[in-house]
Amino acid sequence: MPPRATDARRAAVLGSPIAHSLSPVLHRAAYDALGLSGWSYDRFETDEAALPGFLDRLGPEWAGLSLTMPLKRAVIPLLDEISDTAASVDAVNTVVLTEDGRRLGDNTDIPGIVAALSEHGIDEVGSAAILGAGATASSALAALSRICTGQVVAYVRSEARAAEMRRWGERLEVDVRTADWADAGQALRAPLVIATTPAGATDALAAAVPERPATLFDVLYDPWPTELAARWSMFGGAVVSGLDLLVHQAVLQVERMTGRSPAPLEAMRHAGEKALAGR
Repeated sequence: MPPRATDARRAAVLGSPIAHSLSPVLHRAAYDALGLSGWSYDRFETDEAALPGFLDRLGPEWAGLSLTMPLKRAVIPLLDEISDTAASVDAVNTVVLTEDGRRLGDNTDIPGIVAALSEHGIDEVGSAAILGAGATASSALAALSRICTGQVVAYVRSEARAAEMRRWGERLEVDVRTADWADAGQALRAPLVIATTPAGATDALAAAVPERPATLFDVLYDPWPTELAARWSMFGGAVVSGLDLLVHQAVLQVERMTGRSPAPLEAMRHAGEKALAGR
């Protein structure tokens, strides 16, 4: 049974560093739109060492947690159950706290990527390229396992990273080929390019954007646009931003934590855009 609007419930985002997180803006906008006046959403600077104690101190008023780095894998042993989606990449970004005290882990990044692409008309691609090989790259690969019918080429900086991406490909049943980062300019000719690298890492690739680019999904949102995204747009290519991902994964978190569906996507997006414009 969904909670009443006046029920006093708490949720928060945990991670380190966490001061930059837009999650409080998005979730609070959702609570306002849903009329959940008794709900609050905060942020807490929390690392792996502090996480077990934080979880143990949570009272019955807590409904859920959003997790960012470096907690997405560290939390798994502390949970009672995780979803198949979270298990597929060994990463939890959402913890739902039940009335009977159970901790349920999920991953909304993967369906969030799929939803963000679908919103831009991308429901299926024949092939794709991934720039980078970190935790976000594995989630991107899991999302591509749902919509990509052919090969995914991952451009990485080391053989260790390349081997990791190939292992993820085997696990997720995706045809993955790895290539050296020095050749990353070739990635930009793919029907879908997903950039999962930190700020500045793809700036040098902007000059290699082809005359008729297809679709770029850049997971960054601050600062925005990245040099690559700006050049991509200038050449008429479609661009999906990190804010698109952040909003879609947060929509799913709100629905799981509150029991209310659908979550107010546009109100959350508007709040995120307004917050970013003010930075």
